[in-house]
Amino acid sequence: MAVAALYTQYNRVWIPDPEEVWKSAEIAKDYKVGDKVLRLLLEDGTELDYSIDPESLPPLRNPDILVGENDLTALSYLHEPAVLHNLRIRFAESKLIYTYSGIILVAMNPYKQLPIYGDAIIHAYSGQNMGDMDPHIFAVAEEAYKQMARNNKNQSIIVSGESGAGKTVSARYAMRYFATVSKSSSNAHVEDKVLASNPITEAVGNAKTTRNDNSSRFGKYTEIRFDERNQIIGANMRTYLLEKSRVVFQSENERNYHIFYQLCASAQQSEFKHLKLGSAEEFNYTRMGGSTVIEGVNDRADMVETQKTFTLLGFKEDFQMDVFKILAAILHLGNVQITAVGNERSSVSEDDTHLEVFCELLGLESSKFAQWLCNRKIITTSETVVKPMTRPQAINARDALAKKIYAHLFNFIVDRINQALQFSGKQHTFIGVLDIYGFETFDVNSFEQFCINYANEKLQQQFNLHVFKLEQEEYMKEDIPWTLIDFYDNQPVIDLIEAKMGILELLDEECLLPHGTDENWLQKLYNNFVNKNALFEKPRMSNTSFIIQHFADKVEYKCEGFLEKNRDTVYDMLVEILRASKFHLCASFFQENPVPPSPFGSAITVKSAKPVIKPNNKQFRTTVGSKFRSSLYLLMETLNATTPHYVRCIKPNDEKLPFEWTYIEFYSRYGVLMTKQELSFSDKKEVCKVVLHRLIQDSNQYQFGKTKIFFRAGQVAYLEKLRLDKLRQSCVVIQKHIRGWLQRKKFLRERQAVLTIQQYFRGQQTVRKAVTATALKEAWAAIIIQKYCRGYLVRSLYQLIRMATITIQAYTRGLLARRKYRKMLEEHKAVILQKYARAWLARRRFQSIRRFVLNIQLTYRVQRLQKKLEDQNKENHGLVEKVTSLAALRAGDMEKIQKLESELDRAATHRHNYEEKGRKYKAAMEEKLAKLQKHNSELEIQKEQTELQLQEKTEELKEKMDNLTKQLFDDVQKEERQRILLEKSFEQKTQDYEKQICSLKKDIQALKDEKMHLQHQLEEERVTSDALKGEVAQLSKQAKTISEFEKEIELLQTQKIDVEKHVQSQKREMREKMSEITKQLLESYDIEDVRSRLSLEDLEHLNEDGELWFAYEGLKKATHVLESHFQSQKDCYEKEIEALNFKVVHLSQEINHLQKLFREETDINESIRHEVTRLTSENMMIPDFKQQISELEKQKQDLEIRLNEQTESMKGKLEELSNQLNRNQEEEGTQRKTLEAQNEIHTKEKEKLISKIQEMQQASELLKKQFESESEVKSSFRQEASRLTMENRDLEEELDMKDRVIKKLQDQVKTLSKTIEKGNDVHLSSRPKEYLGMLEYKTEDEDKLIQNLILDLKPRGVVVNMIPGLPAHILFMCVRYADSLNDANMLKSLMNSTISGIKQVVKEHLEDFEMLSFWLSNTCHFLNCLKQYSGEEEFMKLNSPHQNKNCLNNFDLSEYRQILSDVAIRIYHRFIVVMENNIQPIIVPGMLEYESLQGISGLKPTGFRKRSSSIDDTDAYTMTSVLQQLSYFYSTMCQNGLEPELVRQAVKQVFFLIGAVTLNSLLLRKDMCSCRKGMQIRCNISYLEEWLKDKNLQNSLAKETLEPLSQAAWLLQVKKTTDSDAKEIYERCTSLSAVQIIKILNSYTPIDDFEKRVTPSFVRKVQALLNSREDSSQLMLDTKYLFQVTFPFTPSPHALEMIQIPSSFKLGFLNRL
Repeated sequence: MAVAALYTQYNRVWIPDPEEVWKSAEIAKDYKVGDKVLRLLLEDGTELDYSIDPESLPPLRNPDILVGENDLTALSYLHEPAVLHNLRIRFAESKLIYTYSGIILVAMNPYKQLPIYGDAIIHAYSGQNMGDMDPHIFAVAEEAYKQMARNNKNQSIIVSGESGAGKTVSARYAMRYFATVSKSSSNAHVEDKVLASNPITEAVGNAKTTRNDNSSRFGKYTEIRFDERNQIIGANMRTYLLEKSRVVFQSENERNYHIFYQLCASAQQSEFKHLKLGSAEEFNYTRMGGSTVIEGVNDRADMVETQKTFTLLGFKEDFQMDVFKILAAILHLGNVQITAVGNERSSVSEDDTHLEVFCELLGLESSKFAQWLCNRKIITTSETVVKPMTRPQAINARDALAKKIYAHLFNFIVDRINQALQFSGKQHTFIGVLDIYGFETFDVNSFEQFCINYANEKLQQQFNLHVFKLEQEEYMKEDIPWTLIDFYDNQPVIDLIEAKMGILELLDEECLLPHGTDENWLQKLYNNFVNKNALFEKPRMSNTSFIIQHFADKVEYKCEGFLEKNRDTVYDMLVEILRASKFHLCASFFQENPVPPSPFGSAITVKSAKPVIKPNNKQFRTTVGSKFRSSLYLLMETLNATTPHYVRCIKPNDEKLPFEWTYIEFYSRYGVLMTKQELSFSDKKEVCKVVLHRLIQDSNQYQFGKTKIFFRAGQVAYLEKLRLDKLRQSCVVIQKHIRGWLQRKKFLRERQAVLTIQQYFRGQQTVRKAVTATALKEAWAAIIIQKYCRGYLVRSLYQLIRMATITIQAYTRGLLARRKYRKMLEEHKAVILQKYARAWLARRRFQSIRRFVLNIQLTYRVQRLQKKLEDQNKENHGLVEKVTSLAALRAGDMEKIQKLESELDRAATHRHNYEEKGRKYKAAMEEKLAKLQKHNSELEIQKEQTELQLQEKTEELKEKMDNLTKQLFDDVQKEERQRILLEKSFEQKTQDYEKQICSLKKDIQALKDEKMHLQHQLEEERVTSDALKGEVAQLSKQAKTISEFEKEIELLQTQKIDVEKHVQSQKREMREKMSEITKQLLESYDIEDVRSRLSLEDLEHLNEDGELWFAYEGLKKATHVLESHFQSQKDCYEKEIEALNFKVVHLSQEINHLQKLFREETDINESIRHEVTRLTSENMMIPDFKQQISELEKQKQDLEIRLNEQTESMKGKLEELSNQLNRNQEEEGTQRKTLEAQNEIHTKEKEKLISKIQEMQQASELLKKQFESESEVKSSFRQEASRLTMENRDLEEELDMKDRVIKKLQDQVKTLSKTIEKGNDVHLSSRPKEYLGMLEYKTEDEDKLIQNLILDLKPRGVVVNMIPGLPAHILFMCVRYADSLNDANMLKSLMNSTISGIKQVVKEHLEDFEMLSFWLSNTCHFLNCLKQYSGEEEFMKLNSPHQNKNCLNNFDLSEYRQILSDVAIRIYHRFIVVMENNIQPIIVPGMLEYESLQGISGLKPTGFRKRSSSIDDTDAYTMTSVLQQLSYFYSTMCQNGLEPELVRQAVKQVFFLIGAVTLNSLLLRKDMCSCRKGMQIRCNISYLEEWLKDKNLQNSLAKETLEPLSQAAWLLQVKKTTDSDAKEIYERCTSLSAVQIIKILNSYTPIDDFEKRVTPSFVRKVQALLNSREDSSQLMLDTKYLFQVTFPFTPSPHALEMIQIPSSFKLGFLNRL
């Protein structure tokens, strides 16, 4: 399609205008190729013939539907006038400062504070997709935060733009957003410290310029660090290219850095007096720009704020004062006066006060500093020369020193801030915020502008690569064929600056030369690049500057000062003086330290586009240019490793980005262009393709993706033109038909009027022509003749008719009289017949009713007899079962007794066997002891022999020492072996003893348990025996009633005989009557004759009561049936009476047998009691056995010690032998160490040995006795254990049998009592157990109660088929029990445990809505129970008298009621939070985005911003989703028994959230502010109101919370043009604030071309009316607002006595009292 085809009539274009830049005009005549003039119609109505060039037609204007779009890429024509117009509409008319341009956020500086940055706005954007809300810096921040959290990838926000565009503010708001949405859980206030770094850096790095009062004069990249939970754990700041020249020079109307003026404004304060400062006008460095004050800024107050932020970051006052000293020293340095001494020299007076203060503050020698400030030292290879400097050179040296000091101070402050922002925690990801200078061009551009523009070239390159990469990814995602896009690549400019032999390298090379100058460097540039590089130019009229073609514009740079600024050098002697400063901070700035590692990390490798020379000179590497280039490379590496997001101010350009529509949007928008055949297709995607192929022939102008259609520039405008043409044609057709209909209607009305006028006019003319005197007389005579003639004719006709009528009446009346007579005669006969027939039918009906009544009476009596007989049968069956069970029980008891006797016999045999074993064991031990004694005697003999040998052969012993030693050693070894054998045997015995002791302990414990169990069983047996006694007594009583039963049976038999006689008499009477009636009927009438004579009414009457000819047969059948029935009943009665007689006899026998069994049972119980007492007495002996065993162990140990002493005593004969034996014994064990030192005399050893042998004999005897007793005890224990286990099993079986017998007897007793009551017809009142409404529990069961009833309870198992608040009622019944005991500790413990249990279960289920609802309900019920039964009159008004008896008697629990109320409030608040969290993601999609009214959709193009990775991929929510979620909340609350008032409060809170979230989203989404969207919202509100009505919640005030949203929807739909409209808006929108009304009016966006925007004048009218209001200035509603909750007192209607505990609660340990 040719572009010229778009220049048709009614389309609009933009033409240049000298005043408004661009002016809009409408094409008045179609453009044809070759036309030189375009006929235009201006907006003021004037026509214009605009001269055009066919090659460059005027730019087309976008359709009105696209004007004011959120995204510039949504514009069909993206050119300068379109962009400017869109921005003007949004900024000037809609008061919107943010606009998207694809992935870029364009921010326009309003130069005033706007109410769009509050916490409510932050929460509104939190969690939202980037394209769903109005453009905002928070939307970009949320997108970065969401992508970081979702993809675990680092992010960057690049904020750029011209000076004064608001970069710093935007970066500050982005950081504030992160600090708000990602608050850490620690108490370190990380977010506050991160934000506090901004005021400090702005104070030392920002200044007033001609464009901005708070201009950042450095670049800053702030990394905000997050942990794995996406919470802030710290930050790090990198700075770039501080404008140091501003310290010593400011242009006109500019200022130095803010910190200097803040310090001067606070100079008179006491803590700053030692700095000897004055006002800013007194110092050269602060008064140079001539503007020391900024309007509206209080420097003194800002100084206080700066100090506060220093303190917040942890900087102490000493550190702050050190910083202020250096700043003051810089100001004093600037005031040092340098005077010229001739042309070659300069000097500084040592008496200069500012010099003295400077040196005093920095701890310097004033004389040296003054000397080297005016001189410099030149070191050559052969000598060192001191060269004086001229005054300009000295001033330059002073200024260079000031810049150097300030640069060091700035870097030092940044480093300390970074240290303060380091917190504990592992960094997971980060988001970087880059606040960097934008492209700059001034009248005079120097080295700073060159570096700034170089940085912007690098950023632009990174931006281009990222944008087109995203575009290509979008094309690949949609399967659109694409080729590489030819876009502007600024790599040549970057190569010109940074490549080998580029501008920066030549500058560094010139800086190396001792005599390098700016002119020489510039000449090198001319030689290398002029006419060789198209991007470098030489100005025509200047030889001191050069021009570079940047991506934004050409910039001319002055070469003056480039070398000096690049070198950034300070003379060595001045550095040496400062290095020797006594002020530690100043000295540390100039220390010769190695270059610190880069804060950007060493892992990053820097690669330039072209090879760069790697110089070796250190000085070259440290130039400003090289450092800036390195830091810029590192910044680019960081940005390329992150996902960037852009916030910047850009200039319009002709770059054309493709325009996108989704298939649904296209189908909805251009459905009017589709034919009926195309609309009949079911696949909308195919319809779109067919329509596009038909409308746009050139398929290259669009591409079809998976979900979107992509158009080239201008195609959407062409489609809009076709749509408008179609609509215009449709309007013309409609107008044609309507106007034709109106004209035809008018024509017909006029034609009818003309005909009427003609008729009357012609009649008048005829009358006038015909009326004369003769004609009048003739006419009068004719009338008279006609009168008489007509009268005669009429009279004759009347007389004829009258005669005929009379004749007809006579004949008719005679006929009717005869018919009437005949009819009366027939009716008289019929009446007689009917009388007899009806009498017979009445008698028949009476007899049938009488028979029916008799049958009912008879059946009733028969049923009573049957019931009595059945009850008697049941009773007899029960007694039979009882007798059989008792007989079986008796047999079982006899078997048990036999078993017990057999067990006793076995126990006796076992005991005998154990005694024999004990005797054998005793004999073995005696033999062992005899052997030991024999061995001891042998040892004594040996000792005596050795003594004799010692006395007689002392010398022989000396000679035969070796042999004797060996012999003794052999003997010792033998003894040692024997000793080891003994020890092993004793160890084995001890182990056996220990095992036996353990087994005995276990047996003892088992016996104890069995003892307790038996005692418990005995108690139960006592209870059952008592119950059996009672039941036997009852049975004995009931046996007395058997005689009464017999009497009753006889009575029944007599009644039966009477009934039979009566029935037989009735039968006879009925037969006789029936025979008489049938005879009379058959004799008097013929059936057919009667039937033929009866009328239809009589037949119907007969059919109601039964036909006569079937009556006789029916009566016969009935009598036969009754006879057979009575006969069968008679037989049954006789049989049952016989059975009853037999059962009564049998019952009396069973009762006697039961009495015998009961006596036997009591005997058995007595025997069991004796056995238990015996067991308890035996159990009392167990401690004695334990004591004997322990004594036995002690004696065994003593025996071992004595045996060891005996063996060791034989080893002390010789000193050498004793040493050797000591060494051996040390290796064997530590137990014998105490015996190695015994080297006493042989006589003492002999005496000890004798005494030990005696003790050993005694010990062996004791050991024998203990072994015997131990074996006896063991055997007795085993016997008793086996016997008790068997008895235990038998007793358990007996108890089970007895339980079953008792249950059967109880059932039989119940049935017997019922039969007795029925037999006597005595209605005795039943007496069930009367419960007290308490639950008995033990103190040790309290934890189990809380665990089972609170912690482990599942709501879903409770809310079904149980009373509401059942756990609360159970808890209160336990409280009543503790109160009845008057046990304060018990009650206090229960209440505290209950409250802590509720808190714990709520804490464990903070996100479980059902659990929170359940425990909120139970907490409220528990609180109500405490109030209802407190005994206070105000809570007892609605109680029943029985409920008042259940009130607490001993304790006042009002304090616990308050605690429970607080707990309930906390649960309610958490309950509301969970409700809000569940429904909040559904609100905006369901209430705002979902189109509940089909056919009025207002879809618009979404633009490039919808390509964000944050597009929600979840299922789309609808209004039905909202209603379903509300219904889920409501049903859950009702199921859990929540109070209706609390339900209403919760619904009100949720409805407030729905209204607030929807309204907030509406206020922040300009695309939603349309008339059609207002209709959709109003429809959705009606759904909510219908839901309230359906749930009977109209009185919950929930509807009122939707009033602001309802008024906003009304405001979108109402007319907005006239003064009356403005007044109506003012009067109706009372729930909306003035700010909200104005916001909606400014955001109102027409969806269709036939709608009109709200004019600014109308907005001003409404604003003037709203100025009288005194409402909130907040734009957003507070979605976190909570209504005050009240817990109504609702007494429980449930009686505590009737409450039962379900088994599923596992509370079997509770007992109902």
